[in-house]
Amino acid sequence: MAIGDLINNAVDLLGRVDEKTQSPEEHELLRAAADALRFIWANGLSYEFMDYRESLEFESPPPVVAAFKTREEANSWLANNPRPPAMAYVLISGEYHVVAYRRESDWRTFLPHPTLEFYLEEMTKDGLPSVVVTFNTREEADAWFGSQSEPSAQTVIQIGGEHYLAVYYRNIKHRAIFPFSTAKRLEKKEESGQ
Repeated sequence: MAIGDLINNAVDLLGRVDEKTQSPEEHELLRAAADALRFIWANGLSYEFMDYRESLEFESPPPVVAAFKTREEANSWLANNPRPPAMAYVLISGEYHVVAYRRESDWRTFLPHPTLEFYLEEMTKDGLPSVVVTFNTREEADAWFGSQSEPSAQTVIQIGGEHYLAVYYRNIKHRAIFPFSTAKRLEKKEESGQ
């Protein structure tokens, strides 16, 4: 189904459900969902929405709107962005952060977020997943990943005997390789009560 038809049909369905709803709170929630779909349409974000839905189907880590090598580079982007994407994920030095922004006061910052740790923890709850390809060094893995014109959303690889997740963020054409040991950071935080 074409994305425009999908959005229109979903808005129509929400309207039909809303007509049968008695609760004012549920009316508000249904209208908010329909408004969100109309917002996507009106702001020309239909293809981005489609890409987001595909990322859910591929069961890949949450998408990011930008990736930065350093915190300084990220801070410069945020300071010079007239409309920061509030609550969106970004990668800073290979770690997930949430863009925190309050329009009223123009307060803006990045907050570390354990979404990748949660994702990797879920992937490994029944043991480590099967490896697709093995490398001796990170340089070999980077060369392999960089040579792919349109990589898979995610691929489990092994570098020097350790599992990694190679992720391709199609929306920003960014490649990242995350060690599965990242999930252990979450375990350590939970054990220490943080």
